[in-house]
Amino acid sequence: MMMQALRLTEWGKEPELVRVPVPEPGPGELLLLVEAAGLCHSDLHVMDSAGTLPYDLPFTLGHEVAGTVVAIGTGVPRDWLDQPVAVHGVWSCGECRRCREGRENYCLRLTGPIGAGLGYDGGLAEFILVPSERFLVKAGGVKQEQLAPLTDAGLTAFHAVHENLDAIAGGGTALVVGIGGLGHLAVQVLRALSSAEVIAVDPRESAQAVAREHGADLVLSGLELLDDRVDLALDFVGSDTTLCQAAQLLAPGGRLVVVGSAGGSLAASKRGALPRGWQLSAPFWGARSDLEAVVELAAEGALVAETETGSLAEAPELYRRLRGGEVRGRAVVVPH
Repeated sequence: MMMQALRLTEWGKEPELVRVPVPEPGPGELLLLVEAAGLCHSDLHVMDSAGTLPYDLPFTLGHEVAGTVVAIGTGVPRDWLDQPVAVHGVWSCGECRRCREGRENYCLRLTGPIGAGLGYDGGLAEFILVPSERFLVKAGGVKQEQLAPLTDAGLTAFHAVHENLDAIAGGGTALVVGIGGLGHLAVQVLRALSSAEVIAVDPRESAQAVAREHGADLVLSGLELLDDRVDLALDFVGSDTTLCQAAQLLAPGGRLVVVGSAGGSLAASKRGALPRGWQLSAPFWGARSDLEAVVELAAEGALVAETETGSLAEAPELYRRLRGGEVRGRAVVVPH
C-alpha cells in the first residue's frame, strides 16, 4: 500500500511530494492516520541548513502532528486503537535523568534526530509511524486542525510561559514580542495562567488585531514606544534589535526569555547595562506533561490557534508563503 508524503530530498531545496510505502508498526510502534500537520519556521531552517544538522536524507517533514491510531504493534495496549491523539515531537530516550524528571525535551541522549519531521519521518504524509505510546497524548474533544499546531507552537509557548510564572507571580507585567504563530498563543497562555498585565508588540497591524482579540492589555507597534519596565519579556522574534530592546526594558530582577530564532545575539555582562538581578533563558519546546496541559486548555476553549489550511499538494506553496511572512497564525495541512 502506497501513500503520499512531502519529503526533503536535498538540502537547500524545496521538499518534494512523492509516493512511498505505508509503514507497518513493529513491536511497540503505532501507525497513525494523519488528520492534520502544521508547518513551522523550523522546517524552513531545516531546509536551509545545508547539511549542518545530524539528519540523514531523505525524510518526511512535519513535526506538528495530530491523527488517529489505526494500527498497533505487539506490546501496545489495544485501547490506543481508534484514539485521536497529538504527537509529542521530542522522541526522547525515556531513561536518562532528564527524562526521569519528566523533562523529556531536555533529554541528555537526544544528540541526533529529534523526532517526527526532524530527522525521522514526520506528519506531512497520509500516515505516520510513531515508535512508542510515550510520544502520544490522547486528545478527544479538540479539532485536529487546531490540535496539530498546538503540538509545537502551543507547546513551546506554554512551556516558555509556565517555566517562568514565578517572574510574574502575584501580578507584574509580561511583554510578548512578536505576535505570530507562537506569540498569539503565548498571549492566551498568559491570560489563562496568570494575572499579569500583558503587553504585545508587533509592527504589523494584522498581528496587533490578533493580540487584541486574544486579550492583550496593551498593544504597541514597537518596543521603543514602551516606557514602563517589565518583569517578564518573552521574545518570539529573537533578532539583534528585539533582544537588545527587550533586555533594556527589564525591571530589576526581570527575566528575558528568548524563543524566536531570528539569529540575534545579546551581550550579557554582570557589569553591563542590564538591570540588577537580570535573568536570561532560552527554553526548548516542552515536555509531554506540558502537551497534556495544552490539550486540556484547548479542550476548555482557552487556547485557540489562528490557522489556515491546505492540502498536501498545496504544502510547498504554503511553505513559500510562510517564508514570505504571509501566513496569519499557523499553516496546517490536511492530508485526507
